[in-house]
Amino acid sequence: MFATLATLTLTNMSTMTAWIFQEPVAWDPLSLWHQMGYVAKGVVVILFVMSGWSIGVMIDRWMAFNAARKQSRTFAPAVAGALRDGKIDEAIKVAERNKKSHLAKVVTAGLMEFKAHQDSPGDIPGETIEASKRALERTEAIVHAELKRGLGGLATIGSTAPFVGLFGTVMGILNAFKGISEQKATGLGAVAGGIAEALVTTAIGLLVAIPAVMMFNYLTGRVEAFDVEMDNSSSELVDYFLKRRGMRRS
Repeated sequence: MFATLATLTLTNMSTMTAWIFQEPVAWDPLSLWHQMGYVAKGVVVILFVMSGWSIGVMIDRWMAFNAARKQSRTFAPAVAGALRDGKIDEAIKVAERNKKSHLAKVVTAGLMEFKAHQDSPGDIPGETIEASKRALERTEAIVHAELKRGLGGLATIGSTAPFVGLFGTVMGILNAFKGISEQKATGLGAVAGGIAEALVTTAIGLLVAIPAVMMFNYLTGRVEAFDVEMDNSSSELVDYFLKRRGMRRS
């Protein structure tokens, strides 16, 4: 009896071992790629395209924001000194030398509008101040749109990449059941390809989405800081115009 039980136990263990290790499962990237179906491969390609585009936006915005910050630090004290001395032409030249500065773009628009009416005889009319304000507001809106260029796409990638990966996951699970049905087996070898698709597409989707969301939040914060700086510069420039108007009246 004990001999019979031992024989049955060994037979069941051998059967279970054969069921678990029907086929060796390779998990290196090349083998995983070959195990994928056409749909999963398409999902991975789409995710890599999305990743490349988001990385391009991150690098472009990072360089643009750093250049704007660097030139603004040079521009602000230089233009303040020129305006303090009443040298509007010099202030405009300083702004033109710092074309990547967000502050320079806004201040230039206001100064150009103000200068167009500066040589008019008599007092500077209130309409000139209002025209300068409108020029500043228009330029602020344009610069804001330029600063946010690409961020909408970055947000879209961050929110949709996990779902694209989830689509690959669903297709992988379907392929796993298909493997069970075709091979009439339930071992890992029958479902390895489908599981590989599910794991890989899910992981890649998360790897694409997480950096995109983090950088979108960071870059959006920097744009908001730039907006505050442009608003402050516009307000200070309007105050300067009002002071010039008072000086001409006196």
